[in-house]
Amino acid sequence: MRRFPAFDPPEYVDWKPDPALVKAYPSAWEGDAERRVVVEALSREAKLDLYSGMLRARLHDVMLKRWVRQGIISKAWLGTGEEATTIGPVHALDRTLDLVTPMVRNAGACREMGMSLADMLRGYLGTYDAPSKGRDGHVGSFEHRVLQPISNIGNMPPVTVGIALALKMRGGAAVALTWVGDGSVKSGPTHEAFNLAAVQQLPVVFIIQNNQIALGTLVRQHHLPGDFAEVHRAYGCAGWSFDGNNVLDAYAATKLAADRCRSGDGPVILAAETFRMGGHATHDEQDARRLIPSEVYAHWGKRDPIGLYEEYLKAEGVLQAELEEIEAGVTAEVERAAEEALASREHNMPPPESAVDDVYAGDHSEE
Repeated sequence: MRRFPAFDPPEYVDWKPDPALVKAYPSAWEGDAERRVVVEALSREAKLDLYSGMLRARLHDVMLKRWVRQGIISKAWLGTGEEATTIGPVHALDRTLDLVTPMVRNAGACREMGMSLADMLRGYLGTYDAPSKGRDGHVGSFEHRVLQPISNIGNMPPVTVGIALALKMRGGAAVALTWVGDGSVKSGPTHEAFNLAAVQQLPVVFIIQNNQIALGTLVRQHHLPGDFAEVHRAYGCAGWSFDGNNVLDAYAATKLAADRCRSGDGPVILAAETFRMGGHATHDEQDARRLIPSEVYAHWGKRDPIGLYEEYLKAEGVLQAELEEIEAGVTAEVERAAEEALASREHNMPPPESAVDDVYAGDHSEE
């Protein structure tokens, strides 16, 4: 894909495929018989759809970073480098039936669940035609089976468990899925969510998205094992790990987890190893560079999930011209969405009187 020196992490700007990593890419799932079957069942079209999804997520973040530089918005929370951990799992779901509750870095899930990119960008601009009508910068749309994020750390898991409990009580085969940051695993609400889901055998998939740092706290400073592969054992439920920078491994691991939930054997706690190629948000990127050793960025920079997947697709016979055509289409989609969102900012901001709309209160009609 095209690289953007002004917006991409330095490690991505002149990205070159590491032959050893390219060769090892399929080993993430080939060593597991069940995952291998899942990946081999994917059609060529489905594999290219995964590529489109990761491109959309990356270019959505590039647009937000451009807006920060232009002064259109003050900051943005990006998922650069973590696209596979979002896109693979969402594509593994039944997107007409299942629900997702993404964290802010999993914004790419919104578009893959059917929301428009324009609405996602309107969310950042706070326009009246944004999904939240300008009330909240977090983006979601329950119409599209996406619950918008809660910024308080650890509060998404219990809400997702509530959704999963409702799904179980209603019957059917729907599954709920959410992502949990490596820092959020230590919060009380997350523990309670894991425990209740396990005790009630709820149809919910938790993905512990270990991006190696929680705001300014490295994993080794708050989690003794160093990874989260065994967390599920503490709750007596199923769980396994996947390569968070390998979209096919992410897809296969989540597909198996969702299938297990549909059979009544949930929940499943997955652990994804990935890395956030930036700061907590755009305002502290330099702080992150000072805090995290350059060797860590170099290590993960070689593992760009989009770059490695491109090399895999080419090895599978996909022509470079076809990849470029897909990228051109996604780029045009993002640019159109940005134009639509900026037009809304000019002509459709929330009117002051809308502040009391959809606010629940007592009946004061007789006062």
